[in-house]
Amino acid sequence: MESQVMTNPEEIAKLYRELSLFPSLSRADLGPVVTSQYGGKYSNIYTEWSQRDLERNENVKFCRQYIVFHDDKSVVFSGASGNCTEIKGELLSKDSPSGEMKAVVRECTIKGEDKQFLEIWTKNIKIKSINLTALKKHGKVYEDEQFGCLVWSHSETHLLYVAERKRPKAESFFQTESPELSSIGDEEETMRVEKKESVKGEQFVLHEDWGEALVSKSCPVLCVLDIEGDNVSVLEGVPENISPGQAFWAPGDTGVVFVGWWHEPFRLGLKYCPNRRSSLFYVDLMGGKCEQLSSGTSAVCSPRLSPDQCRIAYLECSVYGPHMQCSKLCMYDWYTKKTSVVVDVVKRPGEDGFTGIYNSQLSPQCWSADSQRIVVACPQRSRKDLLVVDISTGSITSLTSKSDVGNWCLLNIERDLMVVSCSSPNCPPSLRVGFLPARDSQEEVVWVTLEDSQTLPDIDWKILTFTPPPEQDNSQYPGLDFEALLIKPKEVKDGVKLPLIVTPHGGPHSVIVADWLLSSAVLCRMGFAILLVNYRGSLGYGQDSILSLPGNVGTQDVKDVQFAVESVLKGGEFDMKKVAVAGGSHGGFLACHLIGQYPGFYKACVARNPVINLASMIGSTDIPDWCMVEAGFDYSTDCLPDPAVWEQMLNKSPIKHVTQVQTPVLLTIGEDDKRVPNKQGIEYYRALKAKQVPVRLLWYPGNNHALSKVDAESDGFMNIALWIIQHMCQ
Repeated sequence: MESQVMTNPEEIAKLYRELSLFPSLSRADLGPVVTSQYGGKYSNIYTEWSQRDLERNENVKFCRQYIVFHDDKSVVFSGASGNCTEIKGELLSKDSPSGEMKAVVRECTIKGEDKQFLEIWTKNIKIKSINLTALKKHGKVYEDEQFGCLVWSHSETHLLYVAERKRPKAESFFQTESPELSSIGDEEETMRVEKKESVKGEQFVLHEDWGEALVSKSCPVLCVLDIEGDNVSVLEGVPENISPGQAFWAPGDTGVVFVGWWHEPFRLGLKYCPNRRSSLFYVDLMGGKCEQLSSGTSAVCSPRLSPDQCRIAYLECSVYGPHMQCSKLCMYDWYTKKTSVVVDVVKRPGEDGFTGIYNSQLSPQCWSADSQRIVVACPQRSRKDLLVVDISTGSITSLTSKSDVGNWCLLNIERDLMVVSCSSPNCPPSLRVGFLPARDSQEEVVWVTLEDSQTLPDIDWKILTFTPPPEQDNSQYPGLDFEALLIKPKEVKDGVKLPLIVTPHGGPHSVIVADWLLSSAVLCRMGFAILLVNYRGSLGYGQDSILSLPGNVGTQDVKDVQFAVESVLKGGEFDMKKVAVAGGSHGGFLACHLIGQYPGFYKACVARNPVINLASMIGSTDIPDWCMVEAGFDYSTDCLPDPAVWEQMLNKSPIKHVTQVQTPVLLTIGEDDKRVPNKQGIEYYRALKAKQVPVRLLWYPGNNHALSKVDAESDGFMNIALWIIQHMCQ
């Protein structure tokens, strides 16, 4: 049968290079409204983008600014002001509320040493540059999304940020005493203080960190810079058993509000795990008194203060259980001290189709100007939509459900002017702005494009819905359906049946929305169809769907994927003899299950950092609770190994079916993966070698679970594409 698949490695690399040029949006900030001398109003919009640079083997960050003339209700004129500028060395940056100043945390290497500086800029002058490393008040500044922040006080006199707690210098028991220096003054005093603070026998003590993608982040502290006095202080009053982050200034600058995570008896991985016990806290600047604002029995994140400084909105979910789940949108009233639930957990979608809130973060600003509504970008089945929540009534309205765009992301909203990124499987991210309609208005948002993107006309996509057959229905959670995203070439030659690559997502409680996906776009342009399956247990379909999967991994999710594949193949559009499977993490778990449970069905398999054996993973992962919960057991920090539990874990794992595997397997492994330790992939590699099944393993140093460094991502893609071609198309 004739094929239209691209097989030449040089052509594939050229195509990958071409499509990897499309940048993605990571941030947008809105400046204050300025009135021109002619009476027109305008705002500046600062944006940050990221783009792969294959020559330099790194993700390059750059900024571009735009100007938007408006009348507070609609955009009158807009355009870019100047070209792009690459950003180097900036860890964090933030304009002051008035727009008069800008703060930057910068890291640079001076004489071979990494140093961090806190800079204050105004107009065209850098008026302050404070060497935080030399001050030695704390360790490195946190720039991550989990803990990190850089926040101006309302008065614009202080800056708040998070850094690693300063540790005493550890010395060997056999450290030779250095002779006294002859110099006098500050240097000698510093030497004496360091000597006094140094401790013996602590050199090799384990300092727990917060796991995958948060390595070396262990004991965060809240830090405040007094701009006038150039004085940095570490806030006191935060309980010793709490790790603070996501902080902001309380109304009136009387103190600081933050999220605190309990880290006793030990830290568990936090990245993609918003289900860790945490609470909202307030620490008073005058007395150092710390007050807990939310219950200590749940998990909270992403607090956002309303423009009128009366309310704090935040997300809340239960502790342990599925890592990602349907969240409550809660609100704390600053003056009455009462907490209310604005949007509750949705078990199943109602008549309005709203499926619940599935976010681990709200946008940096998410409130309407009148402090009565909150805008949330949220997965709703296989799309990501912009939803408006009325805090008084709890009613939810979608701003984008009628759009044919698959993925909407709210970058920012200020004075009701929304800045969004939108994309689809055939359209890389574009930048748009639009005003939020008035509270009782029936008007649609008029979106204005600031930076357009090139639609790829030769890529077609659609969302398919599947109802499991009666024998595969879940008796505890019956009647659930699921979906898949099918991406395929638009033009197919007569008589050609497309080869199909099946891609279940990881998590398992995550979702693939109809977004721009580089690897899928390249594979599609090469001549493959890609089926991305959102099996039962995915986000965006109601809490019941999520809860249906724990205890049923290795069966329900596997059968859902296989049912979707067989249903699609019945249409006659695809070649039944040319089906491959590829997945990462839990998607790799499913890929390896599928080739073991359906021997010979798949002609090639790719598994990126796959979960292979839950029983051997539990003792080495940063998320041991995940292994327990997905196998169907409750987790507690004091649970000990149990032979019956381990047996169930083994029975639900892909390694159980390895003797049936016939499909050639490519494994791509990140050496520094703390989530699914690299020994999981090695365990499968050895088992396949012993059975003489064709297997190849790619080992990527310096890469963690995401395998997202440019060299690993690009080399991985090329090897994956060529592996599938080798075993499926020839």
